[in-house]
Amino acid sequence: MKECVSQARRRLMQGASLGLAASLAYPAWDGESAPAAKPAAAYPRPPFDEQSQPWPGLAGRMRPRPDHGEATYRGNGRLAGRKALITGGDSGIGRAAAIAYAREGADVAIGYLPQEEEDAQAVVQLIRQAGRKAVTLPGDIREEAFCRDMVQRARRELGGIDVLVSNAARQQSHDSIEQIASDQFDWTLKTNLYAMFWITREVVRDMAPGGAIVCTASVNAYDPSENLLDYSMTKAAIVAFVKSLAKQMSHRGIRANAVAPGPFWTPLQVTGGQTQKKLRQFGADTPLGRPGQPAELAPIYVFLASAEASYVTGQVFGASGGRGQP
Repeated sequence: MKECVSQARRRLMQGASLGLAASLAYPAWDGESAPAAKPAAAYPRPPFDEQSQPWPGLAGRMRPRPDHGEATYRGNGRLAGRKALITGGDSGIGRAAAIAYAREGADVAIGYLPQEEEDAQAVVQLIRQAGRKAVTLPGDIREEAFCRDMVQRARRELGGIDVLVSNAARQQSHDSIEQIASDQFDWTLKTNLYAMFWITREVVRDMAPGGAIVCTASVNAYDPSENLLDYSMTKAAIVAFVKSLAKQMSHRGIRANAVAPGPFWTPLQVTGGQTQKKLRQFGADTPLGRPGQPAELAPIYVFLASAEASYVTGQVFGASGGRGQP
């Protein structure tokens, strides 16, 4: 945090965050020896190997492995004393946010599906290596009762929730609306929208002034892919949700913003989110010629949770490799 921000304001705008896990397969981080972030040219470029995993997939089994900042993210105390709940915190963008939050001084609680325990424990180890508390909350966010219980457990074990990152999502590729069965449509909407609504509603009941809500939207909210109809619907709805919520919460001192990523290398892509043909060239059609890595989004999630964004609410931050909106 900048020197001009007072300690009192830091305490107001920040709080302890929830601890996450880290995999032994990644280099350990001791808070001192992490190298600087990679130059953009160092990240993997297509073509990628054809690969698939059953839903929900594991980041640790992807080729190449996504970079969540395990060996590179350096913290500067920007979230000291914060307490964060991150859904989908086991892998992908949520994992990158969890690692960054912990290294910025936050305690972190992560929600994830029980099938993702292997990835979740990897994140937990990384968060504890950063000296922060990690809380694991496995379960299915399609169930309203679980969403309510998850928030209550996170609040109890962390001593409160200052930051909510609503990030968990489902994405499945379908060439035609006729291929989307009603139960699949329901699955996507329950995961991407209902859960976000239920979790946010429970969080704001006790969120103090200075709290921050960050939702993961998508470039598909603005430029929807023809094979991601239901997913794109939900991401457009998230943008509207955040803009409306920001107005509701402004008088309570709570900020709400969204991030709209373009193509990012996460388990969503190898578990039915893309066809094998599109997977091989994933991200090649962006001006940067490659997909983004989750580590490249972490600084945006940190900024939106920090006191540095005290005048930022109702905004959508894009990161699409030079293409798309916002």
